Amino acid sequence: MLGPMHNDIETILFSTEEILAGLIRLAEEITRDFGDEEFTVVGVLKGSVVFVSDLVRNLDTTLEMAFVSASSYRSGTESGKLDLTFFPMDEEITGKRILLADDILDTGRTMFALKHELLARGAAEVKTCVFLDKPSRRSVELEADYRCFEVEDLFVVGYGLDYAGRYRNLPYVGDLKPSVYESPADSSKREGVSA
Repeated sequence: MLGPMHNDIETILFSTEEILAGLIRLAEEITRDFGDEEFTVVGVLKGSVVFVSDLVRNLDTTLEMAFVSASSYRSGTESGKLDLTFFPMDEEITGKRILLADDILDTGRTMFALKHELLARGAAEVKTCVFLDKPSRRSVELEADYRCFEVEDLFVVGYGLDYAGRYRNLPYVGDLKPSVYESPADSSKREGVSA
């Protein structure tokens, strides 16, 4: 029997089985490209945790893991400043090949800023990897080096993606019903709106 949160989903976009198949394909591509050289997977908290956990278990190579937490505060049309609340230590970055992984690439601002911050702190190389790519929302010049799926401009939740901290634990990706998020008071609760 399905719990109440499943009733908030309009359509299942990617099933558990489709996600697994996509992860295996993506992991094979990354393993092939990185070869035998060790690298560090840096996951963007919180949304990427589910994706990164499953991805690294399918990467057939030696790697390290680290995490970063960042927020971008904006007013009006300004892109805002990146606020790093948690960042890998220098020894996890300096001279390392980095795979920067996030749950969704939306406007691209956060990923763009994090990539350049990692390079500025001494990373030898930074490749970007996302579970979902939403190119119709892009506002900066950035394309993911690796992506699992492309998605239309829908309000997606599940498999780490949330609305107001909820739905991350859904085993699939779904389109949230507009009736759930249309309240103006709740418009600021969606995490990753400008990722």
